[in-house]
Amino acid sequence: MSRPMHRGGVRRSLAAGLSLIGMAGLLAACGGDGSGKPVLNWYINPDGQETLGQLADQCSTDKYDVELQLLPTSATDQRTQLARRLAAEDSSTDLMSLDPVFVPEFANAGWLAELDSSIVDDDVLSGAADTVMWEDKVYAAPQWANTQLLWYRKSLAEAAGLDMSQPVTWDQIIDAADSEGGTVGVQANRYEAYVVWINAMVMGAGGDIISDTEAGRDAKVDIDSDAGREAAAIISKLADSSAAQADFTVSNEGTSLGQMFPEEGPGEFMTNWTFVYKNYEGLVGDSLDEEQFKDLGFARYPATVEGEPSRPPIGGIDIGVGAYSEDLDFAKEAAACITSPEAQSALAVNEGLMPARGSVYDSPELAEAYPPELLELYRTSIEDGGPRPKSAFYSQISSAVQSVWHSPTAVDEDTPAESAKFLKDVLSGRSLL
Repeated sequence: MSRPMHRGGVRRSLAAGLSLIGMAGLLAACGGDGSGKPVLNWYINPDGQETLGQLADQCSTDKYDVELQLLPTSATDQRTQLARRLAAEDSSTDLMSLDPVFVPEFANAGWLAELDSSIVDDDVLSGAADTVMWEDKVYAAPQWANTQLLWYRKSLAEAAGLDMSQPVTWDQIIDAADSEGGTVGVQANRYEAYVVWINAMVMGAGGDIISDTEAGRDAKVDIDSDAGREAAAIISKLADSSAAQADFTVSNEGTSLGQMFPEEGPGEFMTNWTFVYKNYEGLVGDSLDEEQFKDLGFARYPATVEGEPSRPPIGGIDIGVGAYSEDLDFAKEAAACITSPEAQSALAVNEGLMPARGSVYDSPELAEAYPPELLELYRTSIEDGGPRPKSAFYSQISSAVQSVWHSPTAVDEDTPAESAKFLKDVLSGRSLL
């Protein structure tokens, strides 16, 4: 999610300047800037707009300018807008911020220019490197990598008797929250992040939603499995417990943020993306005090099965170059600039959007901005994470899963089998979404 899809979270600063950037984007998309230099249009999602604007300025040269064009907030809407442009062979779509799951689809359709393999060198974390590959070729440049952690109130975990220095399971945190009057925050609305949660739990139990994805529509549907039923049991348990938040069926990355430090009550356990730390840090002195912030804990994503390592979600943003750009060489040059180590460091420090390159985690800038144990947890979670299925038909896969698994309050032991049948029918063309 990236957020993912997505993909990364909700920050208070994101709303600032939306209309101005959107209007400027519409004007820039219509032509050059009056200087005679080419304008490279970079379609971005709303995360980290301020820093992305700075990168666009810094990566503009005396040969070309880079200008931002704002995509919708929803990852699904982002895909739709970009797909329409690219299917029409739009030459003004030069650069685009892509949720990793869209790279295979766009590359398979011939919409992305192939990039030099040096873009993915040994410094790129393996979880991020895998997201830009399709049929052994590189079709995007990793800009930032995302993963989910378990965020929690230390006082809540202590009251429940949980040893957070050891791996914890979904069952344990649901029971702990239930026993202490706390809650568990997740993303269970009918959208991409719900599939992120389902996929992570299925993979954490040793399974897959779908495999052999290189077979396209003939891929093997695996969700009707013990791993699928483990995931369904966790969703059902949370739905039936007092730990479920009031907006459980429409919850997203932002809805549970305010429930970590409520005016009354012990708070929550919450699975969410890396932006969370900077979000709460930015509230200190405003709606949070230092003692509350010190009570914020973080741990590896919960395990589906006790004794088995969890597979944290993988998200982030990859930068694709439009295959129909009139300035391909300039666009490739700009893509390398806006994904440089320096650019990744700025996104991490300013926006909480973590690097895809391992060396950046060792930089003095990040050491000053984050606790060392948090940086290490981010890095290992990205390395060990579980990607969503890499398929040219991912959009259909995701929509088919959402349609059967939502509402989460109706999920039961039969859901994986129903989901598998519908997914097979969708891929084969026997059913429509």
